Amino acid sequence: MARRLPSLPGAAGLLGFLAAVCIALSVAACGASGASDGAAAAGSASANGSPPGVGSSPGVGSSPAGDGLPAAAPPKFWYGSDGFTMPVTGTGPYAEPVVGGSYGGYIGMAGNWAHWQGCGGGLVWSAANASQAAANLARYQAGIGVAVFWFMAGPGTDPHYNGTVAEAAAWGERQAARALGGIGAAARYPVLWMDVELPGNAPQFTPAPDNGWKAVYTSPCSGRVRTRHIAPAVDRAVIDGFASYLTAHSTYKPGVYSAPVVWKAIFGKGSASRIPGLYEWTYKASTSSLGDVPAGWCLKGTSTCAHFFGGQYSGDRTALMWQWSGGGGTRNGYGDFDQIDGARTP
Repeated sequence: MARRLPSLPGAAGLLGFLAAVCIALSVAACGASGASDGAAAAGSASANGSPPGVGSSPGVGSSPAGDGLPAAAPPKFWYGSDGFTMPVTGTGPYAEPVVGGSYGGYIGMAGNWAHWQGCGGGLVWSAANASQAAANLARYQAGIGVAVFWFMAGPGTDPHYNGTVAEAAAWGERQAARALGGIGAAARYPVLWMDVELPGNAPQFTPAPDNGWKAVYTSPCSGRVRTRHIAPAVDRAVIDGFASYLTAHSTYKPGVYSAPVVWKAIFGKGSASRIPGLYEWTYKASTSSLGDVPAGWCLKGTSTCAHFFGGQYSGDRTALMWQWSGGGGTRNGYGDFDQIDGARTP
């Protein structure tokens, strides 16, 4: 996602472009089985491209539960990655790069609004990581498998923008329809993520530095601002339209990838900003260091914890993922690292 303007996913932030809080289990369990156990309170895939039906990956077989993994109780948290290809190790079961533990999930891009609108926006999908995550789940019952996100556009890039809530909602619905059309068979995680961010100057992913959440453009691809204000209620209608279409036309549940400061900048602090019931994946706080790994919703031995948004907190059942390194402008030399609460999978 842009958010993660690549640390090198190149997209992770894009998922930088294209572009966020404490719960728990033990890091020892993490190292052994790929999960972090805590006691705290609460990105074009590197030349893998985006084949027809982004989200597809080779079929994976199955083997007895626990084959190749320690015999232990199912872990609550899993380590994973998103966006560009990460150097996942092993031949099955696969391991999380650098920090160790089982590779617990991959989140890739189902589509990018700019690409859809013919603006040349890049796509980020790692067929390799998707296959590895799917294999770990199918063969070893490890992780959450494969999930997807849609690089979201605000009302300001809608070619039919007229300033109304109704049109903004329709724009959200059209994006949801396109996102569903780009999901392949590998994406079995039940939440489809809306990537809501302010990527800044990220021409490889979008012609609009704010993705159309703060300003209205003369056309989707122009990059030229016509009006520099969009009411929070109009922005929010895009989210609502996407979510309602998704639930009416699929079994996927809507979720949002964003961060507190970005969410507030777009939706303010009023009713338009509150999203009770929507699942969340945050990228704040984040770090460039891979020395301290997550234990629950905090980095073990530090005060760095996940911070969610829209009136939600880490203790809420809807808080599902935390991009703890590689997003929000942080760079670690590898890519995007995620902490995933497997016990809360809807």
